[in-house]
Amino acid sequence: MHGRVKIKSTAQQEEEKRKEKEKKLKAFVSARDAVLKKRSAGEHDEEALQLTRQLLSSNPDFATLWNYRREVLLHLETLREKDEVQKLYESELHFIEACLKVNPKSYGCWHHRTWVNTRLPQPDWTRELGLCDRCLSLDERNFHCWDYRRVVVKASGVSVEQELQFTDRLIGSNFSNYSSWHYRSTLLPQLHPQPFHSHRVCEEQLLKEYELSHNAFFTDPNDQSAWFYYRWLLGRGVCVCVCLELLCICEDTSAHPMLCVCVCVYVCVCVCVCNLDDLHVCVCICGRSELSVEKSSVLQAELQSCNQLLELEPQNKWCLLTIILLMRALDPLGHEKETLAHFQTLKEVDPMRSTYYSDLCSKFLIENTILKMEYAEVRVFSLSNKNLTTLCHLDQLLFVTHINLSSNQLLRLPPHFAMLQCLEVLEADDNAIENLEGLYHLPKLEEVSLRNNQICKLSDLESLASCTKLTRLDLRGNPVHRTAHIESELSQLLPRVTALSL
Repeated sequence: MHGRVKIKSTAQQEEEKRKEKEKKLKAFVSARDAVLKKRSAGEHDEEALQLTRQLLSSNPDFATLWNYRREVLLHLETLREKDEVQKLYESELHFIEACLKVNPKSYGCWHHRTWVNTRLPQPDWTRELGLCDRCLSLDERNFHCWDYRRVVVKASGVSVEQELQFTDRLIGSNFSNYSSWHYRSTLLPQLHPQPFHSHRVCEEQLLKEYELSHNAFFTDPNDQSAWFYYRWLLGRGVCVCVCLELLCICEDTSAHPMLCVCVCVYVCVCVCVCNLDDLHVCVCICGRSELSVEKSSVLQAELQSCNQLLELEPQNKWCLLTIILLMRALDPLGHEKETLAHFQTLKEVDPMRSTYYSDLCSKFLIENTILKMEYAEVRVFSLSNKNLTTLCHLDQLLFVTHINLSSNQLLRLPPHFAMLQCLEVLEADDNAIENLEGLYHLPKLEEVSLRNNQICKLSDLESLASCTKLTRLDLRGNPVHRTAHIESELSQLLPRVTALSL
């Protein structure tokens, strides 16, 4: 056996690793205790810098140590001449850079570096920009570095045009650089603002950005970065989304025709701040303004481009969803059948998010029905046989007296259903409803039909007791009918109900 290397067993290796970790931990705890003791004693000397350097070199995320280190540096700053202070802080920058190699996303490191540059008599911003470039070349989505870069750009006076060229380079090397796309969206309104609407982008630059987006998602249709940027371009406004996941079209007729269309994927009540200086606000709730010929032509051209891509990539979910949104912007009722077909395809190609697509489709269908109801001016609202999975826009149905929700896939009547204070008749047969919490204090509700749902317990019906005019209740086909003494229990719970079907 002489001359052969002994191969250690796994157990031996693990034990040695454990002992090594124990040894390092003891050294770290000992140094930490020494540092905290010095800080408690108010000692701000070179030894404190050395001890904190030792600890932060191995763990840059120890915020208390960075705080102590700043206290020490501020004290030493008062004892030294300007040239020595410059050297002191330059040495600190070198130390921080070494810590960033241990953890490039350390909050403490980036914050401390920002602070050090504010204390430097002569900060070298060119060096700091170079550091940002190096870090972003290693990890283009390091948001700590992006935030620091914005600080450096502001302090050094780097022009917006230079920064836009910087995003050009990063996007050109990798279309998937989401951070660059986002940064670009903050720069464009500054460099190419629309007259009288400084937060929007001028038409000439906008068309170039459309082309850039097309190049990106035609090159890699499955990358989401360019698609999100593209949707921002279609909006180009500042939107505050109050509700979720529906489309809103806001039009400012005084502005340039191409730059007033707001297409939002997550909006049903959208507040568009049209002028940030005087906070002039236009609000569009669950409706749509008529689009001008110019706006329609722009959106139609974009829809045509997306349809061309869909022919090449028929199962691309980003393309399908964008087409749906563009169709909603152009003509939600006219494109309803195509929209439904695209939603079905989305569920097939992206089954993990099928429930999301079902909910979004439900909301679009409800929006369309509201539009039709507004045209007809009726107080009977039917959403039967639409495969709805969720309810929304109930605030638009406050004067409806009769709602039909039968033959859908609803699991519950949500709490905000209780805002329908004029409701007299509710039909919700053939769903999978388990929860009736929304049927609460409806003063005019007289008749409720809940055949073939999943109401299991008597307690699920307790909210109906608050509906004082309820006289007719149909619960046939629900598991609750198997409850012992159900009729007598219900008569006690709902004494005003005279027509009960079980």
